[in-house]
Amino acid sequence: MKRESNVPYRVIPGSPPELIVYDEPQSCPYLEGVVARLPLRIPARPLTRSELEQRLVAGDRRQGIFLYHTNCPTCSACEPIRIDVQRFEPGRTHRRTLSRGDALLRMELGPAVADERRIELYNRHKALRGLGTGRAPIDIEGYREFLVVSSCETFELRYYRGEELLGVALVDRAEASLSAVYCYYDPSQPALGLGTYSILKQIELCRDWGLRYLYLGLYIEGSAHMRYKARFLPHERLLKGRWVAFGEDVE
Repeated sequence: MKRESNVPYRVIPGSPPELIVYDEPQSCPYLEGVVARLPLRIPARPLTRSELEQRLVAGDRRQGIFLYHTNCPTCSACEPIRIDVQRFEPGRTHRRTLSRGDALLRMELGPAVADERRIELYNRHKALRGLGTGRAPIDIEGYREFLVVSSCETFELRYYRGEELLGVALVDRAEASLSAVYCYYDPSQPALGLGTYSILKQIELCRDWGLRYLYLGLYIEGSAHMRYKARFLPHERLLKGRWVAFGEDVE
């Protein structure tokens, strides 16, 4: 990423301090025709679980080694969203997806890695679901920088049918929560509902580990690719600095 010569790096004091390395208006990656501002920050060292927890509570997201928080000039559509796993009640569709997945799939937990199978799955998922239109397929170095290199404790969940890897979810571990960073899967298997299944398995993992929240990133009502997050009820969204609870599940 190129640095604009007239925009100096800025240090944000804290534990640890963070360096803002990019802060320019850009086209919104989620909504067409909207100008976005996503300042990218690099922590001075890897974050501890408690430090990551503080940032998640404040609405931060992570991409590679960078942290960011939307600060758009004319739009506030992005709403950080999380699930209180003790309050969450799966609906009928969720229960069917979980039952079907548990019968057909095997889940493994391990460190994030980059290899040819993951790159193939990632690129197929992006292309066939209409994500990242016009962008070149990712290569192994780009994959590693985006999904493997991290500024906190990160692991991946792997979903297999037999010995065939069908999906991967990248997850960050904080003091009292998990943060769902990215999930991709074989788009030729829509009946498995792997995106929903992965969230349900992360909720289970939170409960098994005694954690309270699963952070799902950003909810954007106007984005077709983001609306599914609101179907996990009840959930909370960060609105004007306050986490607000939303409803009970109705099907």
